[in-house]
Amino acid sequence: MRREPTEPEKRLWTKLTRTQLGGYKFRRQSVIGPYVADFLCPQKALIVEVDGDTHVAGSDDRRDAVLSEMGYRIIRIADQEVMHNIDGVCETILRALERAPDRWASPHPNPSPEGEGLSLVEDQDL
Repeated sequence: MRREPTEPEKRLWTKLTRTQLGGYKFRRQSVIGPYVADFLCPQKALIVEVDGDTHVAGSDDRRDAVLSEMGYRIIRIADQEVMHNIDGVCETILRALERAPDRWASPHPNPSPEGEGLSLVEDQDL
């Protein structure tokens, strides 16, 4: 799916990438245990799943339960909602992010390989 995302996934990713949504960082197609999350905000342990027309309601109950036990919150959004109401989808995700507690004190203990977050650590040392 990473190489061939659906159109709704591409559209949502354009809103989530580069910390555009409230300054929160998202990853796409993140592996969590035996599962792959469409989008993950690691700082808030928030998973956003985009479900297509062929998705069967309840088919992910076990998966969601396991991820919840691991401390993740899952939001499921219909692909049609992404296609026709992207602003509303972003507002919903942002509200969920703002309500969720941080998983760790900023910055993340494992900064990205590009070095993002290292300047924050250096600033705190001053």
